[in-house]
Amino acid sequence: MTTARAARTAEERQREIVRVARASGSVEVTTLAADLGVARETVRRDLRVLEDHGLLRRTHGGACPVESAGFETTLAFRATSHVPEKRRIAATAAELLGDAETVFVDEGFTPQLIAEALPRDRPLTVVTASLPTAGALAEAENVSVLLLGGRVRAGTLATVDHWTTKMLAGFVIDLAYIGANGISREHGLTTPDPAVSEVKAQAVRSARRTVFAGVHTKFGAVSFCRFAEIGTLEAIVTSTLLPTAEAHRYSLLGPQVIRA
Repeated sequence: MTTARAARTAEERQREIVRVARASGSVEVTTLAADLGVARETVRRDLRVLEDHGLLRRTHGGACPVESAGFETTLAFRATSHVPEKRRIAATAAELLGDAETVFVDEGFTPQLIAEALPRDRPLTVVTASLPTAGALAEAENVSVLLLGGRVRAGTLATVDHWTTKMLAGFVIDLAYIGANGISREHGLTTPDPAVSEVKAQAVRSARRTVFAGVHTKFGAVSFCRFAEIGTLEAIVTSTLLPTAEAHRYSLLGPQVIRA
């Protein structure tokens, strides 16, 4: 086999690894080695290359896809991954409501779970760009829902563009629950789509307090568009799967870090 042919084969193999990772949400070294008919060390080498190119993030025994300007998981997929962890995070985040009367709830599955966990025993106004969140709260007792207008993105069922940000800019919100595709100490909170980034950035600007809630796999991940710095957050809510030492590093930048 020539060197050129071997290189092409490696490229084809790596494309297939990315395709499988994006379709299933993660890949395992052992399974890939068997499916591709190569040694596990070959797969590990492929994963290192793909991580260097920003396409995958290696995990213990495998890898998961990195969301980018060209790839983003759908809301339906998010509703099937890390669900127990997301429910713990959501319940803990909802406890940070305090005396807030107006709340922004971001798009995404974890923010939707936060909205559903909010108390019903006192009046509360919820502002959201998420159609599923608005629908989940529409008949909730004591909850008034304001759905931001705009273009609806098919994958997330959330509104974006200037209609959304202009409406949001007219509000002063007590507390914003924000999600992100990635959070890192160096690059802050990031998301793949510029239109989504604008909505998130405006929510942070409009809010007196901001809480980020997300699973442990978000940490260290960097996406295309930055919309907030770590220091703008009052709190970060994640799970105990984020190591204590790493949680402490984030807390040194300002926010309280809570591991549920």
